[in-house]
Amino acid sequence: MRRTALLLLLLVGAPSAGATDALDELRATFTIGGKPVPPEVFGDFGDAIMSDNRPIVVTVDALTAVDSNRYADPIKTNGRWVEQIKLGSGSFNGPETMSYEFRGATANGLLVFLAAWTGGGSGTFYYLHILEAASNHAFDEDGSTYSRIDLTLVRTYTLGDRWQGDVSISGNSVRIVTDSSLGGHGVPSVTIDARRP
Repeated sequence: MRRTALLLLLLVGAPSAGATDALDELRATFTIGGKPVPPEVFGDFGDAIMSDNRPIVVTVDALTAVDSNRYADPIKTNGRWVEQIKLGSGSFNGPETMSYEFRGATANGLLVFLAAWTGGGSGTFYYLHILEAASNHAFDEDGSTYSRIDLTLVRTYTLGDRWQGDVSISGNSVRIVTDSSLGGHGVPSVTIDARRP
């Protein structure tokens, strides 16, 4: 068993120091090289596609996402929130916007976020997301390996339209306290487990 693991490490390569440093930074601040992970990643996790009850995209490479063409819309911070406005979109109430607030990590290393999406209408739809971040490798088309930091969606909890409340982390539990919401679960105060399946 040990020899197999060693052989795999030699073939694929151990995580590079750069990837390990980036993973540590991501877990602490949800940035890579000082740049925030694009909020539109959460749109791809299903926040901006409300017609499906489960997400189709569940893993995104954060190293590639930062400074990518796919997530090239302007990013700005608004207090603790990171916001991305889709250029050339929206309606009479404004542009399509995706934003998140990184709430921290659980004791088992999962990352917790509040996210909000508006399509330019009157609604702003809030979600709680729990993600796992892990160093990984893949092959380029020429066969050489490259480093990735995979963000994998572990759990989403719909908070509803124009949700107001608070989220706190204690150990491996996430406490949601709702002051008001216009939909979703009608979320009462609830504690959910942050765990891997």
